[in-house]
Amino acid sequence: MASQKPPLRYIDIGINLGDPVFRGIYHGKQAHEDDLKDVVQRALDIGCRKMMITGSSLKESHHAVDLARQYPGICYATVGVHPCSTQDFDNHPRGPDGLIDDLRKLATDAKDVVVAFGEIGLDYDRLFLSPKDTQLKYFEKQMALALELQLPLFLHSRACHEDFERIMRQNLNSLPKRGLVHSFTGTPEEMRSLVSMGFDIGINGCSMKTEENLAVVKEVPLERLQIETDGPWCEIRASHASSAFLKDGGPTMPKGVKKEKWAKGMMVKGRNEPVTIAQVAHVVAKVKGVDVEEVCEAGWRNSVRMFELGEVASRLATS
Repeated sequence: MASQKPPLRYIDIGINLGDPVFRGIYHGKQAHEDDLKDVVQRALDIGCRKMMITGSSLKESHHAVDLARQYPGICYATVGVHPCSTQDFDNHPRGPDGLIDDLRKLATDAKDVVVAFGEIGLDYDRLFLSPKDTQLKYFEKQMALALELQLPLFLHSRACHEDFERIMRQNLNSLPKRGLVHSFTGTPEEMRSLVSMGFDIGINGCSMKTEENLAVVKEVPLERLQIETDGPWCEIRASHASSAFLKDGGPTMPKGVKKEKWAKGMMVKGRNEPVTIAQVAHVVAKVKGVDVEEVCEAGWRNSVRMFELGEVASRLATS
């Protein structure tokens, strides 16, 4: 008799659980009751055992830490200022150095749950939110703090590869754990360059919108692949090239309804959540032509290797 396969296990390395929509609040208005506990439980029920909550500003980093402590051993946090929020440094009451000091204190005080420095990087698609010189200045300033703290990096790179690679190469020798470039949407050449430097590639729904995206995903080495949802954004939509892989035999998801018709136990249409990590893994496996078990275990090993996530003693365990 064939032995039964162990249940799939996932790590969602990028989830914005601090977003108000997970409390039922959309555009400042309460549309339905707070269902964060249900969101987390749905993820646990399908085997998503670990989640990394993204910090994108000082305020959101504090929030990520607070949430991580509510779910010990399950949720962890990143600390940092997103490139599109880097004007926060000039607007801080004690200036840029004051914000750096606050980030340092938070990361140090919360080292029980803080597993990465980020989300930091560059985004030249949204210079209207923060100009290039501001992004560059505070990316390098935050990089220096990450090196001081010796935390792996949780990185954002959009339409900026030349500057991004230059800064990464300048700091490689001081980054033993390197880091992850999350929500990757770059070219095959950019992916190969990052992998050659020792960085992992984070794949979510936004990484698989087009056939060109899928060609990149197919080429990402399994030993450098991690998976994420980036919820409440980056869902796999019907218009995406990746959706074709969910039409026949994809993971079953809870029923989704418009937020106005929400009822307990339901997902909300347009609000991505960590349970959909199963869809990400399924599509990646189909694109790469491997079993989904292989994708899940590679993602698990790679995420634990880089971020530990409370699994140091059993990092290669399969149970």
